[in-house]
Amino acid sequence: MLLTDPALSADDATATALLNCLIREVCAPEQQVRADGGRLVVRLPRVDVVLRARLARPPAGPTYRLEPPYEERRGDAWTPAPWRRLADLVAGELELATGRANPEFLAQVDDSRTALAAIIEAREDAPAPPDDRYVASEQSLVAGHRFHPSPKARQGAPGDWLRYAPEARARFRPHWLAVPEELVAEEGDPDAFATLEKHGPPPGPGRRLIPAHPWQLSLLSDRLHRALQAGLLTDLGPSDAEAVPTSSVRTVYLPDADVFCKFSLDVRITNCVRKNAWYELAGAVALNDLLNPVFASMGVTLLAEPAYRTVTLADRRLYEGLGVILRQGVKHLPGTPLLAGALADPYGALLRSFPAMSTPEGALTWWDAYVAQVAPPVLRAYLDHGIVLEPHLQNVLVCVDADGVPIHAAFRDLEGTKLVQGRWDLAHLPPRVAESVTYAPDRGWNRVVYCLLINHLTEIAAAVADLHPGLELWPSARRHFAAHDHHPQVRALLAGVPLPAKANLRTRWSRTADRGAAYVPAPNPLARPL
Repeated sequence: MLLTDPALSADDATATALLNCLIREVCAPEQQVRADGGRLVVRLPRVDVVLRARLARPPAGPTYRLEPPYEERRGDAWTPAPWRRLADLVAGELELATGRANPEFLAQVDDSRTALAAIIEAREDAPAPPDDRYVASEQSLVAGHRFHPSPKARQGAPGDWLRYAPEARARFRPHWLAVPEELVAEEGDPDAFATLEKHGPPPGPGRRLIPAHPWQLSLLSDRLHRALQAGLLTDLGPSDAEAVPTSSVRTVYLPDADVFCKFSLDVRITNCVRKNAWYELAGAVALNDLLNPVFASMGVTLLAEPAYRTVTLADRRLYEGLGVILRQGVKHLPGTPLLAGALADPYGALLRSFPAMSTPEGALTWWDAYVAQVAPPVLRAYLDHGIVLEPHLQNVLVCVDADGVPIHAAFRDLEGTKLVQGRWDLAHLPPRVAESVTYAPDRGWNRVVYCLLINHLTEIAAAVADLHPGLELWPSARRHFAAHDHHPQVRALLAGVPLPAKANLRTRWSRTADRGAAYVPAPNPLARPL
């Protein structure tokens, strides 16, 4: 069964994301939330406004499943609160709470809503989903992050980027650049690019090939023009291998070569400008060399990033802007790999297509198998080896059998993977590279718990509960965590200490880099009675 999208409104999805953030980061921590029958009532204490939303079902963890209509109380009456009104209220509440204004915030929300509307329209005209279920899952996240105020914010007009948008089921052909050998910078496995180069033209004597994203070529056009005019670079045109943009937009999958190319894009997408900084290029290869033996010894799949390649012109923007990291493909994985985010997507149909999900008993067995594949490797990596995986919904591929039952998990993206400070000898790395690949222990643990429990398992549990409300999911999940209760951090989780939820709304408001994001406490569904 292929993925199909139910009706999705850009206005409603934008309003829902704003309310989700408001509840998680402001109203719930300040005890300004209460259930009222089939509705949730929330108060913004500083602007003194009361809102309400319909509850789709009872919560299955620390988050609510909200549905329109969204309303504001004025006197004794309830009036509609459209997304623009909600954005204004959120901005007012945060300005009063922090004492700081953010003139960019409303524009970012508006940009996200505009992008989402364009994506929905383009998707209606796009070709049918491919037979490749993995590719379809990567391109299914139409509405994006449920707990981000501007999940589809994307720099530039839709006409600039829709042809490269995964949500529009885009496919395109990367370009090949021919570069003199003495101007090529690369690290890692010297043969890593060989499979990809089979799909490129001969570069010419004394030259090497570098794949390039056509969107990035247009963004760098002024600088590239000078290098092309000087003969330092040659644009050899499109590859004969087609690229499929994945959920991250800038990382593309080339099925014929079975490799991923993580390109630089000098574009802000959601939180960050998505370029490969020089220390991230070097850091990916350094981590790959350090971590591959560890994950092999654990029997855990971490998709390798064996090499990068770029140009060494006297222009750092070109060095970083043309840098590409190669990532291992998916055809070696067992079963059918699927993006975890597609399984959790409330607007998608993937989860309900599985035969295993047709009954409550089957759904409970499916959930138990899912947690067993995803949680233990993440916990072992941190607790036993000092490795901070970032297992959020877009960084995990879950492999399923013919009935949809999880049989394996693969983790990816070395940019988000870190090492715990003090547990690894990194003296051989340049200081800036070592800094970029490490976290302090407490920050690393917060990242692991947020990504694994709040961003990932809580959202998967919510998707299961959408199909079978009332299932008791978390007792079986506890068992997989309890296997690690000889560690004090896990004992604290099982005792029910609040979970750290990444504060995407407050981070956007304060304009803080993602690495420095704050956390807010969230209820812990693993809690056992005192």
